[in-house]
Amino acid sequence: MDLIDEFGVSAGKVWRVLNDHGPLKKTDIMKHSKLDSHRFHAAVGWLARENKINRDNNTYKLGETNLTSSIGTNAGLVWRALEAWGENDTKNLSLLTQLKEQDLYAALGWLGREDKITGVKDKNKKTLKIRLK
Repeated sequence: MDLIDEFGVSAGKVWRVLNDHGPLKKTDIMKHSKLDSHRFHAAVGWLARENKINRDNNTYKLGETNLTSSIGTNAGLVWRALEAWGENDTKNLSLLTQLKEQDLYAALGWLGREDKITGVKDKNKKTLKIRLK
């Protein structure tokens, strides 16, 4: 499965958990969905781009998003870094954009939903290599 498809599958898992259980904290969503932190944040970015997830303090719920200003802005930073520097792994993208890892993955989820990036796992470095489509 393509990395970006995995982000979409993760978004579906988060959506189902929130639909079934109602508002939950990040740790509870991760427990129910069996997602790691990276996949969770990519899923949140994906769902935010679809205008389907909302965060109030540390609680997430389904509904019109209030995350566009943060995740959308960060997605723009990542897109510009990829445009300028070409394919990069997540560690370099984090440095180039000065984003925390969780914010980077949310931005990647957003860009993945927009079908603007593609990526592969770099098993040696335990990172992802991302490039613009």
